[in-house]
Amino acid sequence: MDHPKKIQYSLSLGSNLALIFLFLTGTTVLFLSIWSPSYSLTNFPIFPFRREQLQSCQLPNSTAVEAPQDELESALEKASMENKTVIIAVINKAYADQDMKADTTMLDIFLDSFWLGEDTKKLRDHLLLVAVDQTAYDRCRFLRLNCFRLETDGVDFMGEKLYMSQDFIKMMWRRTLFLLEVLKRGYSFIFTDMDVVWLRNPFEKLSKNETEDFQISTDMFFGDPWSEKHLINTGFYYIRSNNKTIALFDKWYSLRDNSTGQKEQDVLLDLIRGGIIGQLGLKVRFLDTLHFSGFCQDSKDFREVTTVHANCCRSITAKITDLRAVLRDWKRFKKIMSYKRFANVNATETFRWTGHWGCWNSWKAGGNKTKV
Repeated sequence: MDHPKKIQYSLSLGSNLALIFLFLTGTTVLFLSIWSPSYSLTNFPIFPFRREQLQSCQLPNSTAVEAPQDELESALEKASMENKTVIIAVINKAYADQDMKADTTMLDIFLDSFWLGEDTKKLRDHLLLVAVDQTAYDRCRFLRLNCFRLETDGVDFMGEKLYMSQDFIKMMWRRTLFLLEVLKRGYSFIFTDMDVVWLRNPFEKLSKNETEDFQISTDMFFGDPWSEKHLINTGFYYIRSNNKTIALFDKWYSLRDNSTGQKEQDVLLDLIRGGIIGQLGLKVRFLDTLHFSGFCQDSKDFREVTTVHANCCRSITAKITDLRAVLRDWKRFKKIMSYKRFANVNATETFRWTGHWGCWNSWKAGGNKTKV
């Protein structure tokens, strides 16, 4: 016969062991359910209820958790206007970082124009800077802008890409592919090169006719906004997202491997001359340099000019020099026009742009006189 104390001790030990077992079991289940995404309480044998029963026990007012957006979609959504329109510029280290000899950068001048322009400050909130290297991305984040890091395996886009070099051409095609992806996501956009200064809100001069698919700047304007004979410039354009424009960019990008010695702008020009606008049923407006000016053909009216592009130029140093002169001319114009006695001055007769000497001289060393 067992001793009563031994029996009591055995029962007490058994109870404690049972409690320890249940505690360890519960802890194990909790650990697995938290740390193993593939594990579920429904897979554990001591919980015999089905997955369907668990789902039916959700609170009636609970909200389903949506899958997280990818980085590009988040960046586009943050910068977007209400009508899913964004302003996009592509930047690399050469435009974002200041070297030893410089006292400013192309990015600084670009952003200064948003501050100095008329009705342009608010547009900075809708600007998305697409950085093709880490330095440019870090600079963008430091300035608290809307930023997206565009990575390309095996390609270094950090330094200055001299016009028509192989790296320059690769960077232009990578840009085209990225913009195609933006269109496919349903976003319309203004694309602007970093060497374009914004003196007025361009949306005020762009056509608001929603049947127009594509509005693109020109190096030289010949008077007819529908003429396909214009020399286009892909440094500034406005494009609506639809099936026709996506098809255009698809076709454009598909020709990258059959365009040796051509930049992407040349290929698009060939497509236009080859009848792609009619084939796709596109409506394309070619923008007047009176409003969307450039160094190839200056706007002749300070009252009408909206953007100025440092085209027909070969180096970043030359572009910076001459764009700073453009901003000085603009500030001088605004200062004089602020006085009431000059309110009716004929701006066409009174004001002239400073000569673009840096850009004109930039061709002497290179010998390549193609427009950029």
